Amino acid sequence: MNQKLLISVLICMVGISGFSQGMLLPIIAIIFENDGISSSLNGFHAASLYIGILLISPFMEAPLRKYGYKPLILFGGITVILSLALFPVWKSFWFWFALRFFIGIGDHTLHFATQTWITAISPSAKRGRNIAIYGLFFSLGFMVGPLMTKLLEINQSLPFIITSILSLLTWMTVFLIKNELPEQDESESTSFFGTLKRFTKVSHIAWVAFLLPFTFGVLESSLNSNFPVFALRSGIDLTAVSLIIPAFSGGTLLSQIPLGMLSDRFGRRKILLIILFSGFTVFTLAGIVSYSVIGLFICFLLGGMMVGSTFSLGISYMADLLPRNLLPAGNLLCSIFYSLGSIGGPFFGGLVIEYLQGGNFFYLISIMLLLVFISLVLFKEKMPAPNL
Repeated sequence: MNQKLLISVLICMVGISGFSQGMLLPIIAIIFENDGISSSLNGFHAASLYIGILLISPFMEAPLRKYGYKPLILFGGITVILSLALFPVWKSFWFWFALRFFIGIGDHTLHFATQTWITAISPSAKRGRNIAIYGLFFSLGFMVGPLMTKLLEINQSLPFIITSILSLLTWMTVFLIKNELPEQDESESTSFFGTLKRFTKVSHIAWVAFLLPFTFGVLESSLNSNFPVFALRSGIDLTAVSLIIPAFSGGTLLSQIPLGMLSDRFGRRKILLIILFSGFTVFTLAGIVSYSVIGLFICFLLGGMMVGSTFSLGISYMADLLPRNLLPAGNLLCSIFYSLGSIGGPFFGGLVIEYLQGGNFFYLISIMLLLVFISLVLFKEKMPAPNL
C-alpha cells in the first residue's frame, strides 16, 4: 500500500475528529450556561463523551486483532456522523448526554485504530515526527472547532449540521485505503481476559507514559468546557472566549512537529521534562492574570507550545518502551488515561469555578503538571526486548 496515502487519510480522519470535539465542548458549555445550568452539571455533561470511551476501551483490542484497522475506522466515523446529525432533532440534557456518549465510542474507535496504525508503521527514528504530524492535525481541527461558537448567534443547530457534513465527506476517504491487521503473537489470547492480562504487563513497563495522555485530557477538556464558563462569569465576552480558546491549539501547532523531531534526536524523556516544567510555570502565571484577556491569550498560546504535545509525545514514549506486539494494548491504555483526565478535568474544574474564587482553576492545572513532572523524574526507563 502507498504509505503516504495511508498516512494522509489517517491524519485527515483525526483532523476532522479534533474539529468535532473542539466544536462540541464549548458549544454545549455555552448553550447550557445561557440556559442557567450549573458549571458542575455542565462539567458532568462534558464527561459523557469520555465515559463512552472508558466503557468501550476493554473491548476494542479483540476486534482490531480479528478484523484489522479499516473496519474499526469506518464504524467509528459513521457513529460520530450520525450522532452529530441528531443534536438538532431534540434539545434535551439527557438526550444530548446520550449523543455525546455515542460520539465518545465512535471517536475512540476511530482514534484507537488510526493511532495504533501510525505507531505500528513508524520506525523508531521517525516515530516522534510521524506522531507529531498526527497530533498536529488533531490540534488543528481542535483549534478551528471553537470558532463555530460564533454560529450560535445565527442558529443553535448550525454548528452540528456543518460538522456532521464535513465529517461525512472526510469519512468517505477511508475507502481509498486497504485494510491491514496489527502485528501479534499467535500464543496470546484475543479474549477480554487476554486484553486485561496485557494491560497489566503494559502498565508495569510503561506506567509513566500514560500520565501524559491523562494530562492532555485534563488540559483539553477543562480549557474547552470549563474556561468558557469561568470567562463569562469573569466578564470576558463571547468573542474574546472564541479567540482565547484556540490559542492553546495554535501554540500546539507551532511546536508539535519541532518537539517531535527534537524528541527523536535528544530523547523523549528530556523533552518531556522540559515541557512539563514550562507548562507548570505558564499556568501558574495564567492564574495570576486570570482576568486579563491579553494575558490569558498569551498564556494559552505559550501553554499550547509547551504542553499541547503531551498526548503525541506520550504515545511516542509509550511506543519506545513497549515491544510491537503490545502496542495495541498500550494505545488502548493511552486512550483510557486520556479519558480519565477528560472526565476528571471538567468535573473538578467545574467544582473549583463554583466554590473558589480567582485563578484557582488554572492553579489546579499547574499543580497537576508539577506532579507529572516529578513522576517522570522518578521513573526508571527499561528499553524493550524485541518481543515479550
